[in-house]
Amino acid sequence: MTAEASEPAAGEQRQEPPASPASPAGQPPAGPGRFIRGSRRFPLITRDTARPEGGGRAAPGAAPAPARQWPLLTVMGGVGLGLLIVALDAFRAGTVLIGLSLLAGAFLRWALPEVGMLAVRSRFTDMLTYGLLGAAIVLLSLMAQPDPWVSIPFLDDVVHFTVR
Repeated sequence: MTAEASEPAAGEQRQEPPASPASPAGQPPAGPGRFIRGSRRFPLITRDTARPEGGGRAAPGAAPAPARQWPLLTVMGGVGLGLLIVALDAFRAGTVLIGLSLLAGAFLRWALPEVGMLAVRSRFTDMLTYGLLGAAIVLLSLMAQPDPWVSIPFLDDVVHFTVR
């Protein structure tokens, strides 16, 4: 075993070896139970990854697997239903449902302490990602041609300027 592999990971504590009878002056003697702080450097070998904040089960461990992941299944079910509606030739309604499902994912990530596999990154990053993508999909589906439900004049000018 190499010296790098036996070192503790960043932030881990290691136990100090027993002190010799002649300890330097001014330092307390180190006993067998005394811990010293390990190196702050990143370890050469990654041993584990941190679970995202809120990434625990959304239901107790005794519950069946789908019940433990209900937030993710809710969002995925809404997106799947939206894709089915798009496939059945109702583009606008399907894409609005997809966007609303992502917005619901952002809300669930904000409101619930544990959301299971819906938690991918930090809470803030997940909420920002789900929220911005959901809002963009809803907005773009409401502006889609022909016969848009929403008209934003400055976006029309931007499109006309770039297409020229």
